[in-house]
Amino acid sequence: MQYWYVSVSCFGVLAFLSFISWHQDNRAAQLHAQGTSGLKFKLFCVAIYATLCFMSLATKSHSGLHLALKLIWVFSHGLAAIKLIQHILCVFPSCASIGEALLVTAGLVLYFGDMLVYSLAKINLYLTSSTSMSVLYGIKRTEISTIIQGLLIALIVFPLIYKFILKICHQLTHSINQEGHPTGERTSEDVEKSIIFYVSLAVILILLVPLWMEFIQEFHMHPFLWIFNFVFTEPLKRLTLCMYWISVISASVLRFYNISKHSKIERILLRKYYHLVAVLMFSPALIFQPNFLDLAFGAALAVFLMLEVIRVWRIWPIGKQVHQFMNAFADHRDSDLLIVSHFSLLLGCALPKWMCSEFNDRPLAPFAGILSLGIGDTMASMVGHKYGVLRWSKTGKKTVEGTAAGITSVLVACSVLLPLVASTGFILSQHWLSLVFAVTVSGLLEAYTAQLDNAFIPLVFYSLLCL
Repeated sequence: MQYWYVSVSCFGVLAFLSFISWHQDNRAAQLHAQGTSGLKFKLFCVAIYATLCFMSLATKSHSGLHLALKLIWVFSHGLAAIKLIQHILCVFPSCASIGEALLVTAGLVLYFGDMLVYSLAKINLYLTSSTSMSVLYGIKRTEISTIIQGLLIALIVFPLIYKFILKICHQLTHSINQEGHPTGERTSEDVEKSIIFYVSLAVILILLVPLWMEFIQEFHMHPFLWIFNFVFTEPLKRLTLCMYWISVISASVLRFYNISKHSKIERILLRKYYHLVAVLMFSPALIFQPNFLDLAFGAALAVFLMLEVIRVWRIWPIGKQVHQFMNAFADHRDSDLLIVSHFSLLLGCALPKWMCSEFNDRPLAPFAGILSLGIGDTMASMVGHKYGVLRWSKTGKKTVEGTAAGITSVLVACSVLLPLVASTGFILSQHWLSLVFAVTVSGLLEAYTAQLDNAFIPLVFYSLLCL
């Protein structure tokens, strides 16, 4: 499945770039000889890639129907990625670059596709009753991953559902206007919108999503009750960890919000303090309670999604307050419509952990996001801002001193972290030469990339640590 994930992502990127080039060639030169030859070459590359996929599948499959379904699945992923990235760039033109949009669309298409194919495999299992899910799909889903996937996908799709419900109510009552955001005082229209929002959200999260979870995983109880039981299987450790998280979040949010309103400190440095907070919160949990941290990451991302929807739609009674609070930490990478930097920080810390089944043979791989963002990126920004003199480029702000500080700090953190991981009973297999290479390459990429480094650097660092 990992091979096909990579293949689908590559095909989506290749097909999208070919489509853009074809569109530009048609507008720039009407059937010009050079433009036509370039177009033919791009289409030839796409055909070669599809042929290689077909030949690879043919060597691994003895069933023609199975082979055809896999090919259709690959092309469907590519088509969905192309349409989704076009939609994102048109609806949110200033929210993401091409590279960031490609990363987001590839992730969304793979995540939705994974949910769809796993649901179809479960239906097939019920119809045939002849094999197991691990044979049909190649992986057995845990309860925590099922809960996270159901919640996140429901919250991502919820704005479309909410807009559709508003449209229906507008047609029925002619009193609710789904376009625009209320900016003045609270009116009866705002209250009606809020009621529709909270009722529809409750129905989806409490009724519909748990039904899918129980169908997929067979919880034998409501999934939220399963979460309650899971927390209280080790109440001393997990409840203590929750209280520690609440204390750190409360102290840091109040402190940093007051600083943002009354201090002249740059926002880019203020935001780096949240990176340090991520280190304080996630590192102990990742060492001693990794499964509980998986669930906590999913819950935090679900809360972020709900608050962002409430902020964008200005849902009464907290929509305006959430908007004012989030704007205090927004910078040039955020837009007037969407604020995405806090999502990228959380996902940058969570994705390396989610992609590791427990600890793999590289003990630092789950820590890739925490190390690269919480320590490396933070130290690079602070040292570069205060002591940086030599810049990597004339137009950029990244400095050689900051990059050196980031790489050194990550290596020091790794030297402290490895004995802690070993104390939990893990047999270390990470070689220092490969570790230095991974840290150095990711540090240099952070200095040169113009993309949202919170999203890119952890994934690159994770892949290098797994080599």
